[in-house]
Amino acid sequence: MTVTHWKHLKRRHAAYAASVLTVALVALLVGGIAGRRRAPAPGTPAVTATGAIARYQQTLHDTPGDYRTWADLGAAYVQQARITVDPTYYPKADGALRRSLALDDTENYPAMVGMAALANARHDFAGAVRWGERAKKISPSNPDVFGTLGDAYTQLGDYPAATAAIGRMTALQPGVSSFTRASYELEQHGDVAGARRVLEQALQAAYTPADVAFCRYYLGELALHAGDLGQAAEQYGLARTADPTYVPALEGIAKTEALRGDSGSAVRDFQTVVGRIPQPQYVVEYAELLTSLKRGNEAARQRQVIDGEQRLFAANGVTDDLTASEYAADTGDAAGALAHARAEWARRRSVVVADALAWALHLNGKDTEALTYARQATRLGWRNAVFYQHKAAIEDAVGDTGAARADRATAQRANPHLDPAIPAIGRAT
Repeated sequence: MTVTHWKHLKRRHAAYAASVLTVALVALLVGGIAGRRRAPAPGTPAVTATGAIARYQQTLHDTPGDYRTWADLGAAYVQQARITVDPTYYPKADGALRRSLALDDTENYPAMVGMAALANARHDFAGAVRWGERAKKISPSNPDVFGTLGDAYTQLGDYPAATAAIGRMTALQPGVSSFTRASYELEQHGDVAGARRVLEQALQAAYTPADVAFCRYYLGELALHAGDLGQAAEQYGLARTADPTYVPALEGIAKTEALRGDSGSAVRDFQTVVGRIPQPQYVVEYAELLTSLKRGNEAARQRQVIDGEQRLFAANGVTDDLTASEYAADTGDAAGALAHARAEWARRRSVVVADALAWALHLNGKDTEALTYARQATRLGWRNAVFYQHKAAIEDAVGDTGAARADRATAQRANPHLDPAIPAIGRAT
């Protein structure tokens, strides 16, 4: 992608998607563990991250005053948390990064980027901005700084700031990480074709099996949420062919199987997915699928896993009221959905949070207030069928049947295969 092409994307609000691991572990990954929402980006296998941790620990045993290695160790802990879905690595990362900063808090931008990425992973997006902006002052030409800032600003709902950050990142380092972010921003602003083109550019730039699988997975996600199940299944299959160890590819296949009515295959594949990576997003999808199939005892066991994961993440500094609100809404806890959505809205104002709050208000009979947030959720033009389906239900409730009919048609055009019985599978976030 040329700088000129990026400027064109910027005019169309290009900015964010899931990131990939750079060669240096300082380029920490954001999301994917505690909320997420979008699939984990590719990276080194767990054994490699474990090996890096051991090497850094040995170096620090010999030279405990090496602030750069403390920063690398903190980054490796965050990477290990992402790979293993184990948030107990977050306090270890925090300790290592703060030790690095105690040794040098003036020019130590790697530790500051590390703190920003750790804050993003814990969903402290305002904190991530503070650390990222500090790092930017020291290293204004480091693409990792701008990637981390772009992620944080997107989650906060500050889309112009996200666009600027990812624009700078793309100019500094065109590649899979910046292109996939740009694709996500185009998708959020309603340009699905543009999002696909940029993902295809990311695919052309990919040279490792993990990178290829990552790009293929998101091409599948675009197709899935546009209702093109055939294309989605093809892209997920190609992702799995590129890297059979990339679990999100099988999760995508399981979603298409569920939406096509092949429940036996979907259950089998979701069992494999959550057995290998019990990421909350995947467990929620699996639990809702089991519930839709009237397999209540099995669904209850998955809900116990979800509850345990939520407690574990909270105990290790992760605040994710958005996922909690969506899960409560899906499982009939209207009061809990609203409490969590209001808490999340107090911290950040993204369109995803606006939709969750709108829907929670609707479930509690507060439809006039809900409509305000439903309009905020659709303000970017994202062809998100769930958003428009929610907005139509709210408009019906306030008596605006014409608007409801129009928005329901928009939802149908955006994704004709949206299944309200398994909302987590249809949720494009």
